[in-house]
Amino acid sequence: MTDFTAPIFNDETEARKHLEAIRWPRGPNCPHCGNIDPKTIARVEGRKQSHRAGLYYCNECKGTFTVTVGSVMERSKVPLHKWVFAFHLYASSKKGMSAHQLHRMLGVTYKTAWFMAHRIREAMKEDVKSSGPIGGPGKTVEADETYLGKAEDQSPSPQRKGRPYKFKKTAVRRTSVVALVERGGKVRSFHVKSATKASVREILYTNVPRNTVLHTDESRLYTETGKSYAEHHTVMHSAGEYVRGIVHTNTIENVFSVFKRGMHGVYQHCAEKHLHRYLAEFDFRYNRRAALKVTDTERAHDALRGAAGKRLMYHQASAANYA
Repeated sequence: MTDFTAPIFNDETEARKHLEAIRWPRGPNCPHCGNIDPKTIARVEGRKQSHRAGLYYCNECKGTFTVTVGSVMERSKVPLHKWVFAFHLYASSKKGMSAHQLHRMLGVTYKTAWFMAHRIREAMKEDVKSSGPIGGPGKTVEADETYLGKAEDQSPSPQRKGRPYKFKKTAVRRTSVVALVERGGKVRSFHVKSATKASVREILYTNVPRNTVLHTDESRLYTETGKSYAEHHTVMHSAGEYVRGIVHTNTIENVFSVFKRGMHGVYQHCAEKHLHRYLAEFDFRYNRRAALKVTDTERAHDALRGAAGKRLMYHQASAANYA
């Protein structure tokens, strides 16, 4: 369990040392030119009153930098110890943490907390190209889709007993999510405009090798695509079948369960244009879950490492992104 009374969560100097140790385990690296030679990088903190804390100078490119340059925390006015605290909160909260809760705990404005949360999710985003595919020979991948929001043709609930609505109900379009999970391994979730055979095929072919065993439900989305894999087994949910020997989709159903509890119970509302960031957040925690012997502290350190090489401006946080 994380000790939130530790100095890194309350002292700016200790928080900076903590970040430097995580991001630069072998000494400072210049984010401008890539210089890693400690002999040509000097700390200039304290030489002048105008020098900000944690400032370094690179003799190769003549540039200055701190540990936050080239990360999602660059140019932020939020104290570093609050950033470290926020990263640990999001890494240790299984179902997420709302921006309102973060703004109350950190003592920052709601707008600041909202932007911090999105930048933390950006740091948690997986680089699919560098991490490679999931599955492979002798491994099983489960695939399924789920939907957020209410169907447009939703009928009145039985509890109304035929009573009319006082106000006309507005139809809500459901948002689609397709996810892949390797048993005992990682999950990858994708927000798609519409779950179709074509979109599902593209996601599977891009992320799962053909020599993998594929498990799905009876949905027609996977019928043709499944023929390309080593084996394709299905369970008939419509007939009340959920497990047949080792054939099931319970792993991916459990992933969706945690995700939906977080989205409905914690976040309550999510604009469709932001959904891909929330998916990245939940995938990050699942891929470093306690069942894999990953602690909250290790998970937070991974998130802080992921902050490097990424930037998210305020106007970018509002941009739509679909798989």
